[in-house]
Amino acid sequence: MQDAALMNYIDRRFVSSEKRLEKCNQDILDYVEEFRDFAKMVLSRLAGLNNYKAEVKSEVENLLTRIERAQRDIDYFGSVTDSNTCIEVHEDLVKQQLFEEAEEKKKLKLMLNASCDYMLAGIKSLKIVKKTGDKHGSWMKDPGKKHTKIYLLNGPVNNVILEFANIMALMESNHTLKARRVTLPFPWEGTGHIIYQGFLFYHRYGSLNEIIKFNIQRRNITDQMLLPGAGRIPAYQLSPSTKIDLAIDEQGLWAIHAEPETGGNIVITKINHITMAAEHTWDTSCSSEDAEAAFMVCNILYVVYNSPSRGTSRIQCVYDVLDAVNTYEIPVLHFPKRQGSHSTVHYNPKEKQLFAWGDGSQIIYKLHTKQKV
Repeated sequence: MQDAALMNYIDRRFVSSEKRLEKCNQDILDYVEEFRDFAKMVLSRLAGLNNYKAEVKSEVENLLTRIERAQRDIDYFGSVTDSNTCIEVHEDLVKQQLFEEAEEKKKLKLMLNASCDYMLAGIKSLKIVKKTGDKHGSWMKDPGKKHTKIYLLNGPVNNVILEFANIMALMESNHTLKARRVTLPFPWEGTGHIIYQGFLFYHRYGSLNEIIKFNIQRRNITDQMLLPGAGRIPAYQLSPSTKIDLAIDEQGLWAIHAEPETGGNIVITKINHITMAAEHTWDTSCSSEDAEAAFMVCNILYVVYNSPSRGTSRIQCVYDVLDAVNTYEIPVLHFPKRQGSHSTVHYNPKEKQLFAWGDGSQIIYKLHTKQKV
C-alpha cells in the first residue's frame, strides 16, 4: 500500500511538471510572436519617418530657395536706392563718433588733472650717487611722503628692501650696516617696482600679471590686482626681466608693459593706487624693440632706447595720453654722455628728477622742462 501511494504521488508530480513545462513553452512562443509584431510595427514607423524626413528636407530646400530669391530682390532694391541716404547715415555715424571721442577726452582731462602743463625739454646733468649691488636693480624716494628716506631694491628677483634714513646714509662706505631691512612675503620680479604714499607696488615673482600693494611700515600686503594683457612679453627688449614697469608722475600710479596683440608696442594703464583698479588703457605707437626703460612725466610717456651693445641712451619715442602735444615734432633727447645701459629709470615728481640704475650704479638725472605747446 505504501509503495502504491508513493508511485501515485510521483505520477501526479510528473504530470504537473509536464503541464508547467508546456505552459512555459507556450509563453515563450507567445512572447516571440509579440516581439515579431512589435518589430514589424517599428519597421513600418521607421519607413514613415524616412518619408517624413524626405518631405521636411524638400520643404527646407524650397524655403532656402525662396530666401535666396528674396535676398536678391533686397540687394537689387538697395542698389537702386539713392546713395545720398547712405552718405547721410555715414555722416551721422562720424558725428556721433567724434562727439563720443570728445566726451571721452573731457573725462580723461578731469581724471588726469589737465593743469599739469609742462613737458620734458632735456636732461641737464647726471650724478652717480653710489655703485653698489647687482647689474639690475632699482632705487627711489617716496614722492608722496615728506621724509627723506631712500629705498634700494637689488636684483631682478629678491624679497628684501633696504631702507636708508637719507641719501647720505646710502653714500657711506658701510651703508648696508645702517640700512633697515624689510622682508616681503613674496619676492618681486624685474625692476619695475615703485614706492608711493608709503606703499611698495611690485610685480609678484612667479605670477603672470599680479601687482601687489605692500605697506612698508606695517609690513603687510594691503591689496593686489591683476593687470589685463600684461606679463606675457618683456616691457622692454633690452630689459627682459621686467614684464611690468610701474611708474609715478604728478597724476599718480601707472603701469607700462607690452603686448603681443599690439605687435610688441608699449601699452600704458592708469591705476588708482587706492582702489587698485585700472582706470584707462592706451595703446601707444612706441615699440619695445631696443627699449631699455620708460617713465611718465605729466601724463606723457618717454621711452628710453639703446643699442644691444650698450651705447648711449636716448629718448626717441614720446606719447601724450591727452593728445595735447604734437609728439612727432619732439627731437630725440640724449642722456649725458655715458656708455652703458639702464635697468630702471624712474621719475620723481616731487624733486623733478630721474632716479636710474645703470650697471650697478645709482644715478640721478636732473631735468630741464618747458611748457607744453
